[in-house]
Amino acid sequence: QVQLAESGGGLVQPGGSLRLSCAASGSIGSINTMGWYRQAPGKQRELVATITSGGSTNYADSVKGRFTIFREDAKDTVYLQMNSLKVEDTAVYYCAADPKYGVNSRLRRGEWHYWGQGTQVTVSS
Repeated sequence: QVQLAESGGGLVQPGGSLRLSCAASGSIGSINTMGWYRQAPGKQRELVATITSGGSTNYADSVKGRFTIFREDAKDTVYLQMNSLKVEDTAVYYCAADPKYGVNSRLRRGEWHYWGQGTQVTVSS
């Protein structure tokens, strides 16, 4: 089993920055892909960014150039650096992890093995 704990959410003004953290514990050696999702009220869950154990990254078009996903293996932690935040980035952000290497159709459907509890990000003036 793998446990994921997100932190770093909060309230920020448009144009500001936040860094989310996802600390993994348990059988982390089984994990090959980690990702960040978000879900805003009344909207479908959206895959924001993913990173593999090899360091390959992918981003949703809506966040390209503004968000960066990276990992710190020494701390078993994946981060999501969010810059130039917009009101429409407001959502609950979830960390996810899976033994699969790379994002296949199952992961695109949101069927990841492990999920965190989520952290609220609110962008508002």
